[in-house]
Amino acid sequence: MLALLETRYALRVLWALKDGHPQTFRLLQDSVGGITPNTLNTRLKALREANLIGHGDKGYNLTAGGADLLKRLSDLQAFAAKWTASQARKK
Repeated sequence: MLALLETRYALRVLWALKDGHPQTFRLLQDSVGGITPNTLNTRLKALREANLIGHGDKGYNLTAGGADLLKRLSDLQAFAAKWTASQARKK
């Protein structure tokens, strides 16, 4: 899982889907920004195989597992912000 998330654009693809609204390939490409169609296709395939995203009639969307992962990453981000602030106060 971590190897997948470390690949370029993987987290950005997931983040682009966080609002819960399905996105077409073209809209997702625009949302991620700077990603080639080939790279986006590769990331989408890997994320689908990991069951983090799905694809339906209206486009790509997060699965329950993908939404859970983003929630946990948001919690980690909040922890990191608190930790950074506490380290800055020590200086």
